[in-house]
Amino acid sequence: MKFRLTHALSGSAVLVGAIAAATATPPAAGSNPLRVSMVAAAGSAADFLGAVEITITNTSNQTVRVPRWALPSDFVESKLFRVSLDGAEIDYQGPMIKRPLPQAADFEILRAGETRRTVVDLSAAYDLSRTGQYTVTFASPLQFASMSDGRMLRTAKGLPMLAQSAPLTLWVDGSDQLGAAKADDGTARKGKPGSGGTVVNGVSYVGCTTTQTGTAGDAVVAARGYSENAKGYLNAGTVGSRYTTWFGAYTSARYATAQQHFVDIDAAMDLNAGQIKINCGCNQNYYAYVYPTRPYEIFVCRAFWSAPLTGTDSKAGTLIHEMSHFNVVAGTDDIVYGQTGARNLAASDPNGALNNADNHEYFAENTPKLN
Repeated sequence: MKFRLTHALSGSAVLVGAIAAATATPPAAGSNPLRVSMVAAAGSAADFLGAVEITITNTSNQTVRVPRWALPSDFVESKLFRVSLDGAEIDYQGPMIKRPLPQAADFEILRAGETRRTVVDLSAAYDLSRTGQYTVTFASPLQFASMSDGRMLRTAKGLPMLAQSAPLTLWVDGSDQLGAAKADDGTARKGKPGSGGTVVNGVSYVGCTTTQTGTAGDAVVAARGYSENAKGYLNAGTVGSRYTTWFGAYTSARYATAQQHFVDIDAAMDLNAGQIKINCGCNQNYYAYVYPTRPYEIFVCRAFWSAPLTGTDSKAGTLIHEMSHFNVVAGTDDIVYGQTGARNLAASDPNGALNNADNHEYFAENTPKLN
């Protein structure tokens, strides 16, 4: 189906396109029970191009439990879409969040046969202002998702299944003003980007108490120790259980990628002229989050303050995790969370492990200690 759509934005911005609605093929029995389809959202004054409607249907005869962050919502707080322009990937500009393991309240329930529709404004997290053919795919790893019979939604390799749509293509005749219509997402309101800040020992602090400044400063020092140690391990060419546990089977190309990542993480952690900014304005039950296109501001949240200084899922490790997300550093994603997920990812998909922030954190923390 093709149709022509014209919609004015900010007075003069106009988008005209031929849009192909894309629907994924229903899954075979015993596979992913979630069927996903996606179309461009249009028709009301509130919907401008850049918005897509996601439909997710539980095709099974059981209830499915899915972490809230793995499902689309009306504000963007996870990297759930792959967006490209004329074949070149568009950077995700929304928050990248390190989360604790989910509790009961973190799950959404999709009953047998239930369908949910959500409109998502992609322009809140992706730059859609340039003219060309955009390709959009919804692709969400279903880590921790399960059926009512207890079966986890995992592949034969033990990795999370994907809730994934077929690609949606849109021809956009954009203008620079399209991006100006971006709505503030909910996570941004949980901790506003800070300007200025107080510089203590070469690190900027925004909205932090004296106690928080001291605690976060200790975490920066410990994180610098972690990054230096990890860089040294890789620069020495060591290939022990520490490497293979968190980054998988050795190849020279993958090893070189890990090595460069920690050269860049260490260089960023060593910045000492106020470039690293710790923002204490988040009150959510996350560890921390960053916007990957906006180095080097790290929003630290409630779980950060209760974490140990060093060790597994520590304050220092959290800073390594978040620093790896910045596009100018390592540009990592959040494919899986937790040590079990990170180990499975390394064993089954080493390239994925090299793109996963928690794998970098656990390699740096090295707890329990591996050679």
